[in-house]
Amino acid sequence: MLSEDDVKPVSMSTSEAGRKGGSTVRDKYGEDYYRRIGKKGGTRLKEKRGSEYYREIAQKGGQANVSKYGVEHFAAMGKKGGNMTKARQDPDFYRRIGKLGSAARRQKKNIDTQPPQKMSH
Repeated sequence: MLSEDDVKPVSMSTSEAGRKGGSTVRDKYGEDYYRRIGKKGGTRLKEKRGSEYYREIAQKGGQANVSKYGVEHFAAMGKKGGNMTKARQDPDFYRRIGKLGSAARRQKKNIDTQPPQKMSH
């Protein structure tokens, strides 16, 4: 039995409990803690499964989103993002990034067309 001084525990949902626990950890260790442990976990997973793993799960996620929202959704989001970028950047922005892209393609093409070099000992 609870005495008059005891407080009856209040039930909470799983999400409320998680939020409360997360806030407690953040207050104790700081916000940067989550970044550090996330990076540590990501590095460990990459070492264990390889970088191909990330490509596979990204494709699965992309396919799931296409199934859920449809292709039109992504076209609309791309247009929205492009318009926002255009509004935020100076008028020269697209010309500058276009030059960067063509320079990178030229550099890759030059590397791909060069004959293999002999190694000297």
